[in-house]
Amino acid sequence: MSPTPVTFASPVAPPGYAWEATTEQVAARYSLPPEAIVRFDLNTSPAPPAVADRILREARFEVPLSEYPPSDYRRLVEAAAAVYDVAPEELLVGAGADEVLDLCAKAFLPPGGAAVIPVPTYAMYRVLTEQRPARVVAVPRRPGTEGWHLDVPAVRAAAAAADLLWLCDPNNPTGDLEPEGKLEALLAGIAADADAAGRAAPIVVLDEAYAEFVGRSAVAWHRRWPNVVAVRTLSKAYAIAGARVGFAVGARPTIARLEPYRPPGSVSVPSVAVGTAVLRDPTALVENLARIETERPRLAAGLAALGWQVAPSVTNFLLVDFGSPERAAAVAEGLLRRGLVPRTFGAGHILAGHLRFTIRAPAENDRLLEAAAAIEAEASGTTAMTRPSTEEGPAPKDGGEQR
Repeated sequence: MSPTPVTFASPVAPPGYAWEATTEQVAARYSLPPEAIVRFDLNTSPAPPAVADRILREARFEVPLSEYPPSDYRRLVEAAAAVYDVAPEELLVGAGADEVLDLCAKAFLPPGGAAVIPVPTYAMYRVLTEQRPARVVAVPRRPGTEGWHLDVPAVRAAAAAADLLWLCDPNNPTGDLEPEGKLEALLAGIAADADAAGRAAPIVVLDEAYAEFVGRSAVAWHRRWPNVVAVRTLSKAYAIAGARVGFAVGARPTIARLEPYRPPGSVSVPSVAVGTAVLRDPTALVENLARIETERPRLAAGLAALGWQVAPSVTNFLLVDFGSPERAAAVAEGLLRRGLVPRTFGAGHILAGHLRFTIRAPAENDRLLEAAAAIEAEASGTTAMTRPSTEEGPAPKDGGEQR
């Protein structure tokens, strides 16, 4: 069994995502109790918000569980529209950002069409493109030494002959944010090229799953570029990944193109209630952001003190470069034997020599630091004495006091 992700796909099956090994599978593989496993691979939060626990415990929903949710998700839509400062009709609800991305592929990417994907990035963009089926136009990002940022001239040139452009900012799995103004320059260039050629600009799907961590968003960009759809989720910063609540935000005519593909009732009655509550009560969001702002630099400093090459991150995860796929695989195996699950990248992937780690609760992050120190001691033939100190004063802020 591979660490993560694993796949059970048939070679004759349509393109599909390689699902991560379950906690029970990892525990069985390494003869550990399931409760000893900590998931550093999924970019989720250690615990849900208290308001979510209260709503589920009281089970007082808008309609009984015997009924379907209201077809317009009205209360959830109103709460999200208020947070994102858009009109309700400029917003569409989906079962997590993943369903929204799937709807975008169905609505905007014709079979036989082409989609531009700057790589490395989120794996689902390729899967959804190939499932149409459509052609993937992969455009390499700038190298890791330049922050894995977009190669804007190359992306712009590729977009000239594409139906859809997938963008992710901050980017997953690299963790960095595009420099200020870079995406706007790209969108302006794409619009100018389309005008000069007398054709419609491609739809640009801008995945903002991690936008709350930086306090910067493109949810209003459709007012300038109606071909832009921003995708948001409550899975990451809002800490309700299991509820599966996401949104598309765009110009009304663009959202109208998505609506025929939206399945009925895909967001459950409890999820509608929990999603509405966390949007209306920002307490949990603020607390989660504060945890990340404290723990991210502490964990990054601790890993760097061991000689690990930690890339800059503005998100709730860290990308670490081990220099080779073999070294990354050895570290992953050492962590898995200790019940800690990193995100791995398959052979041939541009990030095959890297591992990705979610920022979790302090005690869980301490387990990772201790395990990392032990692995390094094993590699050098020494004995791990203590975990390196990571005390470095107040945690730096990532431009997010307005959060």
